[in-house]
Amino acid sequence: MIELPCYYSVSSPWAYFAGPRLQDVVRRHRVKLVLKPYDFQAVVPRTGGVPLRTRPEPRRSYHELELDRWRRYLGMPLNLKPKHYPQVITDPNWNKAPGWMVIAAQSAGLDALRLSHALLRALWAEERDTADPAVRRQIGDENGFDGAALVAAETSAPVQALYKRYSEEAEALGVFGAPTFIVDGERFWGQDRLDFVDRALDALRIRLGQ
Repeated sequence: MIELPCYYSVSSPWAYFAGPRLQDVVRRHRVKLVLKPYDFQAVVPRTGGVPLRTRPEPRRSYHELELDRWRRYLGMPLNLKPKHYPQVITDPNWNKAPGWMVIAAQSAGLDALRLSHALLRALWAEERDTADPAVRRQIGDENGFDGAALVAAETSAPVQALYKRYSEEAEALGVFGAPTFIVDGERFWGQDRLDFVDRALDALRIRLGQ
């Protein structure tokens, strides 16, 4: 089965926008989606990305404009300045734990994409603090998972090892944003590149005779 890796942060509004269409791509192509949350704050500055908070004001305001365009185009609720998305980072680990939770779910063979989208929706559309373990536990429970078990697994050695590995992979591949998809060694950055991911998977399936 073809694997579709997705490198991203479980705080990215663009990963939130990608959710429903990504699910459709995975279903139609019958690929194995591998979600790979990585240490965005550590990796991106080393691979050429420019974190939003360090961009000049014209680029920050344009980012907000694009979010508004996409939320209207996709018909998805999104707060342009969500309450729990910090404008100033005081805790460099603030958005890591949701990624750990997704890795824990995926490692357990659960529907990690559903959990990931629920966490992103909570942050960007529901004004919920996904940095709070009690909130993550509740989101897990609401979506049919054992929230407490997943939160407990976040800091386990296997989950932390995978998070470190995904971060190292992202840096080695030159990933500088989120979400970034890899098809046959080729990078596709952004939820607005899903059409190209779709075409690339078509071509790969034909070449492999699948």
